[in-house]
Amino acid sequence: MEHGWGAQDISAPKRVDLPDVPVEKDMVLEDVQSGFVGAVVRVEKSGGLHVMVLEDRRGKQRTFRLGHGFLLDGQPVHVVAPILRTATTPSRTASGSVRVEGVRARTARASRIWVEGQHDAELVEKVWGDDLRLEGIVVEPLHGIDDLAGAIRAFDPGPQRRLGVLVDHLLPGTKEARIVRQAMTVPGAHHHVLIVGHPYVDVWQAVKPAALGLGAWPVVPRHQDWKTGILAGLGWPHQDKAAIAHGWKRILAGVTTYADLEPSLLGRVEEVIDFLTAPAGPR
Repeated sequence: MEHGWGAQDISAPKRVDLPDVPVEKDMVLEDVQSGFVGAVVRVEKSGGLHVMVLEDRRGKQRTFRLGHGFLLDGQPVHVVAPILRTATTPSRTASGSVRVEGVRARTARASRIWVEGQHDAELVEKVWGDDLRLEGIVVEPLHGIDDLAGAIRAFDPGPQRRLGVLVDHLLPGTKEARIVRQAMTVPGAHHHVLIVGHPYVDVWQAVKPAALGLGAWPVVPRHQDWKTGILAGLGWPHQDKAAIAHGWKRILAGVTTYADLEPSLLGRVEEVIDFLTAPAGPR
């Protein structure tokens, strides 16, 4: 692993007016001197000093000492040690619920939350993961809903085996709306399956632009792949799958709590969780 001790050792004098930003796992930073961009994979002490390890989209890692000489979302910041939690007030999960300490995760229920893709699953896990583990609910990506009816039929829903499905771009008159109508005709679906959706073409758009320091998401031409267009509009690498994966990592790193997500997604996920955890009715 290559080591570099940060631009603060040999670059411009210390800037005292920069905001202090506590380092966090998955935070994406750029070292000003070398141009190295990577997500924080761990923070540790070396020789009595805090250092962080950044990993770029190719898996290359470099170690930097905390301090000045870094950009976060294009803005210079002073990276400082992580903030230690105190026990004076109840801590909260990313979803806003009070964190329950000392309780083991519940054995997984037969019920499931299905989402369209891996990015949807990672976003739900980041915000609601603590709550879902406490409830024993597993989130699974479908990788598309073209055969949603067949997937529900194979799942065989029932009173103790409920299913919540979160669908992208679920608007009247869309292909997605037709697929959902057909899926709800599967035996058992009417009582034991809840399908909800958000209006966005892709779950990326459910992240508030302000969480990334943006005023709005770039406008993507109709003929262009949405993810590629977003990254191109942001001036980020977008030429292949690896670049898109790294772009998503940067976006996901901007999400720390439910407040970073649009209400149209928040409400639907909470609705699904309530449906899956409600007491089961008679068989």
